[in-house]
Amino acid sequence: MGKDLVIVESPTKVKSISKYLGNNYVVSSSKGHIRDLSTKGKYGLGVDIENHFKPDYKTIKGKKSVIDELKKEAKKAGKVYLATDHDREGEAIAWHLYDCLNLKDKPYSRVTFNEITKNAILEAMKHEGKINQNLVNSQETRRILDRIIGFRLSKLIQSKTDGSSAGRVQSVALKLIVDREREINNFNPEEYWTIEADFKDFKADLFAYNHKKIEIKTESEANTILDKLTKAFEIESVDKKQRNKQSKPPFTTSTLQQTASNRLRFSSRKTMSVAQKLYEGIDLASETVGLITYMRTDSIRLSNEFVSETYKFIENKYGKEYTGPVKISKKTENVQDAHEAIRPTSIERTPESVKPYLTDDEFKLYRLIYYRALASIMAPAKVEGTTVILNNNYYNFKATGSVIIFDGYLKVYSDYEETKDTILPPFDTYNSKVIVSNDIIKEQHFTEPPARYTEAKLIKEMDELGIGRPSTYATIIDNIKNRGYVNLVERKFVPTDIGFEVNDKLQECFNHIINVKYTANMETDLDKIAEGKEVWYQVLEDFYKEFEPAVKEAFDKLPKKEAEQTGEMCPECGHPLVIRKGKYGQFVACSNFPECKYIKQEPKEEIVICDCPNCDGKIIEKKTRKGKIFYGCNNYPKCKTAYWDKPTGEKCPDCNEMLVEKKNIIKCSKCDYKRDL
Repeated sequence: MGKDLVIVESPTKVKSISKYLGNNYVVSSSKGHIRDLSTKGKYGLGVDIENHFKPDYKTIKGKKSVIDELKKEAKKAGKVYLATDHDREGEAIAWHLYDCLNLKDKPYSRVTFNEITKNAILEAMKHEGKINQNLVNSQETRRILDRIIGFRLSKLIQSKTDGSSAGRVQSVALKLIVDREREINNFNPEEYWTIEADFKDFKADLFAYNHKKIEIKTESEANTILDKLTKAFEIESVDKKQRNKQSKPPFTTSTLQQTASNRLRFSSRKTMSVAQKLYEGIDLASETVGLITYMRTDSIRLSNEFVSETYKFIENKYGKEYTGPVKISKKTENVQDAHEAIRPTSIERTPESVKPYLTDDEFKLYRLIYYRALASIMAPAKVEGTTVILNNNYYNFKATGSVIIFDGYLKVYSDYEETKDTILPPFDTYNSKVIVSNDIIKEQHFTEPPARYTEAKLIKEMDELGIGRPSTYATIIDNIKNRGYVNLVERKFVPTDIGFEVNDKLQECFNHIINVKYTANMETDLDKIAEGKEVWYQVLEDFYKEFEPAVKEAFDKLPKKEAEQTGEMCPECGHPLVIRKGKYGQFVACSNFPECKYIKQEPKEEIVICDCPNCDGKIIEKKTRKGKIFYGCNNYPKCKTAYWDKPTGEKCPDCNEMLVEKKNIIKCSKCDYKRDL
C-alpha cells in the first residue's frame, strides 16, 4: 500500500502539515465543504419530510474534480486520516468525506488539530478516533433547520414585503435591532440637574442630603439647594481602600469579535478572516507555523503546557510577583466541544518578533490575542481608591480618586484598557477640616434612551442570550446588512423601512418562533443531539409540526405586496408598468405578466475609457453576466476588442499593442513590457 493520506479543509494548511509529518504521508485538502442539501423534494428543501427528514445531498458546484482526486489518493493510501476542523461543522465535513470516498471498508481515523505547530500535529496523530456521529447529527440538524426556515420564510417575505430573505437566527437579530429602535423612538427624556463643587485640584458631586440620596428634577429645586450652600465645605471622611483589578479571561470567538470591533475597528467578518490566516500558518524565517490556536471556541481553558511555558516567561521577563491565577470558566452551557481558548501557539513568539512576516491587520490581531492570553494569567493590578465625603449644611458631596500602586497584568495590557489615575490631594495632611471651593455649579441634563447596537454590542447580546453560534455571527450580520434591513450610522445599526416591514410581518405570524427564547431553546436541543440525549429527526419533526401550519396560515393571512406602479403604460398591451425585483436588482416590467413579458430597457450610461485601437469606436467599461468588470469596444459585435485590465490609451513601445493598468504597474496587453505606475 502507498503512503497514508491526511485530508484537511484548507489548502493553506497543506504545506506546513506536510513538512511536519514527513515523507510517509500525503496531505491534501477538501477545500471546505464538498456536499450540501439538494433542492429536490417538497418546497425544494432537499429532505424527505415523510421519511424522518432524510437529507438528499448533492456535490457542491466545482467540487467534483476535488472529490475525484481525493478518491484516487484514498484508493492508493494505506490509511486515510480525516483531519477537518475541530468543531461540529468540521465533523460533518469529515463524515461527508467518509461517505463520498467510500471509506467504509478502508482503514481510517479522525484526528483534529487545535493548532498548526509541529509538536501539536505530531501529538494529535497519536490520538486517533472515529467520526462522532452525534456531532454530525447536530450539525446536519442545524443545516436542515436553517434550510426549512430560510426557504419557507424567504418565499413568504418575498411575496408579502419588499424584503428578500428571513432566517432562523438572522430574523431574531433583526428583531433585537428593531425592538431597540422602537425603544429609542418611544423614549421620553426626563429632566434632571446636578450640582458640582469645583476646588483647586478636584471636583465633588452632590449626591445626598443628610446621607440620604437625593434627585434634583427641576432648576427651581437646584436653585433652592444653591441658596442653602456656602463655599466652605467640611471634610467629613476620607476612606482609602485597596482593591484588585483582575485581568480578563483569554479570548473566545465571541469576545475576540467584540474586542476587535471596539479596539481595532474590525468587522466580525474581517476578524474571523484574519484569525483564520493566523491559525492556518504564517511563513516565518525558518518555518511555516500557525501562530494561534483554533479560533472557533466558547471555552476559556488554557492547556497545562501553555500555562507552564507562560509562567516561566512571565517570571523571567517581569518577575515572579507578576504571575497570577488561571481563569476558570463559570459558563457550563453551550461550551463548544471542550476546546481551548484562542491563544498564541507559543508565548515565545512575541508580536514584535513576528511583525516583519505579518500584514498590518494580522499584526494588530495577533498582538491583541497574544497580550490578552498573557495578561489572563498575570497578577491582578492593585488599585488604591480614595473616597472623600464633604458636608455643606447637611448636603453631602463626594469626590473619588484611584491610583494604580502595582500594575500587574496592565504591564502588558494597558493599551487595551483605560488605566488613567485620578489623583486627589492628601486630605489627611490638611491643617483644617474645612476647605473652600472656587465655585458651585448647577447643570441641566436629560435622561438618555438606550443606545443603538454596535456590531460588538449585538454580538455580545446574541452570545449572552444563547442564540446562534459565535462562528456564525459574521454571516448573520452580513445578511441583515446586505439585504438592506439595516444601515450603519456612526458604526451603529439603524433599521431601514424594509427592516421594520420584514420584522413586523414575521412577528405578526411567527412571534412564537422568531423570538429569543425559542431560538435559544433550539440551541439547547442541538447541544442535546450533540451529546446523544436527543434524536435528531424527532427534534425536526416536533419543530415542523408547529412551523409548517403557521407558514400556510401566513400565506393566506398576509396580503400580497402590490408592485409599485411607475405611472407609465406598457407599449405592447396597455397595462400599467410596475417595478419588480430580480436576481440582479430592480427592473420595470408589465403588470400583465406572464401574459405580457415586456421589460423596459433602461439606457445604459457608457463609461468611456479610451479610443479603440482597432476601429473608430470607444473602449467602455462593461460587465459579464456574473457582474465581473471588463473593458470592450462599443462597436461589438463588429469589433471584438476587449481587455480584462483597464486600458491606459497608450501604445506599447515594444509591440505597439495597448498598455493596461494592473495593480501598481503598467504592462502590455500582449508582450512582456511593464513599468511602475
